[in-house]
Amino acid sequence: MANSSQARKRARQNEKNRRHNGGLRSMIRTYLKKTDAAILSGKIEAAQAAYNEVVPMLDCVADKGIIHKNKAARHKSRLNTKIKALSAS
Repeated sequence: MANSSQARKRARQNEKNRRHNGGLRSMIRTYLKKTDAAILSGKIEAAQAAYNEVVPMLDCVADKGIIHKNKAARHKSRLNTKIKALSAS
């Protein structure tokens, strides 16, 4: 347990930040699932719209350090590849 007032404040801040970051992580997962569902439905326009919606969010959470920049890039690359394969077929 934190003994000094400084340590108690840091513990409060860490808990607040953990909850906030968890919410953002959950939001990203939800949007990624929506994008995957749009791709699986076979509708190119819906898939592209969902992709355009999730990309700025991935960049935002990566800039804040909630997820790693390479993880955001990997998600964007894989989704883009799936959409291109969908439009090619």
